[in-house]
Amino acid sequence: MSLIPWLRWNDTPPRLSARSPAEMVLETLMMELAGQMREVERQQRERRSAVRKICTGVDYSWLANTPRPTYDISPGERLQLEDVCAKIHPSYCGPAILRFRQLLAEREPEVQEVARLFRSVLQEALEKMKQEEEAHKLTRQWSLRPRGSLSSFKTRARIAPFASDIRTISEDVERDAPPPPRTWSMPEFRAPQAD
Repeated sequence: MSLIPWLRWNDTPPRLSARSPAEMVLETLMMELAGQMREVERQQRERRSAVRKICTGVDYSWLANTPRPTYDISPGERLQLEDVCAKIHPSYCGPAILRFRQLLAEREPEVQEVARLFRSVLQEALEKMKQEEEAHKLTRQWSLRPRGSLSSFKTRARIAPFASDIRTISEDVERDAPPPPRTWSMPEFRAPQAD
């Protein structure tokens, strides 16, 4: 047994990479896509071999080598996906990955459909980002908006809680009866007189 790993205590600790959060999100999302494509391809191979074993009644899986992944997305599509991934904010990376995995589990797509599903999840995340940004912008506008004073409201409207334009059957009785006495805590309001 070598003691060299034990004697490395004086080595400098590994430093965190100086990459930007956008680069880390891009790399994480693209690695997730590649990993899920490999997994879907493996599941397809297993399904085909199970069907073959049922049809032929013979299992040669112990003899066959594991084939290399055969499907890969085109360079143009990869660049488009990387462009969309670069727009995703780091706080939306985790939820986007979870949603992508959820869709893959629900639909069990073919390998060719995985990139399309990934793109739809990224578009959902971008739309959600825009909606939350707009909501935040509206909140900021309302909080920074100057408040109007109540003095301008007093001049424009008179408070008349018992005045109504709705005709009632007992209107004649109410008009002839004296107004009920108000409690001391309530101010006295009078309905404006119509000319």
